[in-house]
Amino acid sequence: MIKIGILGGAGYTAGELIRLLLNHPQAEIIFVNSESNAGNLLTDVHEGLYGETEMRFTSEMPFEEVDVVFFCFGHGKSEAFLREHIIPSHVKIIDLAQDFRLAAPGNDYVYGLPEINKESISKAQHVANPGCFATCIQLGLLPAAQMKLITQDVSVNAITGSTGAGQKPGPTTHFSWRNNNLSIYKAFQHQHIPEIRQSLKQIQGSLHASIDFIPYRGDFARGIFATEVVKTDADINTIVAGYKDFYEHAPFTHYVDKPLDLKQVVNTNKALIHCDKIGNKLLITSCIDNLLKGAVGQAVQNMNIMFGIEETAGLKLKSSAF
Repeated sequence: MIKIGILGGAGYTAGELIRLLLNHPQAEIIFVNSESNAGNLLTDVHEGLYGETEMRFTSEMPFEEVDVVFFCFGHGKSEAFLREHIIPSHVKIIDLAQDFRLAAPGNDYVYGLPEINKESISKAQHVANPGCFATCIQLGLLPAAQMKLITQDVSVNAITGSTGAGQKPGPTTHFSWRNNNLSIYKAFQHQHIPEIRQSLKQIQGSLHASIDFIPYRGDFARGIFATEVVKTDADINTIVAGYKDFYEHAPFTHYVDKPLDLKQVVNTNKALIHCDKIGNKLLITSCIDNLLKGAVGQAVQNMNIMFGIEETAGLKLKSSAF
């Protein structure tokens, strides 16, 4: 059994992670840390876990008892935590924040996108889990990069559910504001753009084009639906064949011949991709569940790879028909 510790255990991502790990055939949660909730039942915060666990949050962090620790902190807090605490060298770390996603001197965190980095993840001690928008958009664009098609600026539009903003209430997460509403935020300046560019450059060899990304807040709870427009004269049949070949061995990422809709991926660890060609414009559609393939589902997928067990263990989740 893989023995697990969870830090930052009170947020949406931690709640989903606990749900997955409680049903994982080879995982055992040793502790869930939350200073503000220490002593309280997990179900006091994560009410969807009623009937599944009687565990309590703890202020303790017994790292010597675990094999891997998941960081479910807000962005910027992982790096600060590691400056103040020592985690034994044998304990693996999977960080869900953005602190270590970009390659830099002294950063030994492997970027945890299994579709392109599976071998490196399998040998890694530390993994930086990709961002949710970044996962969805990259998976749409990476096969095009493999075919050297990204030579001009790429237009990206993507809409995300309210859970992408986290559990802490804010003006743009309040139900009465979000319901039946739509808005743009961080246009062309979203924090996930650098990691998208990093992966595209890794696969294509170079990247001089801009990624012009406009994110939208949606009035639904979970999921990301993205469109990417790439200008190319390549034949659509060649492109589709390239996409299918790229994801041939990816257990969760699939090219689909028909147009997509968001409900096909919600509550699953799947990413679905579809392409259309209109003139010289390649329209790519990609969609994921932001909390699963965009966060903790992918984190568990990375854990499975790091410990050499079946990549899909604990993640064979089914989407709803309606």
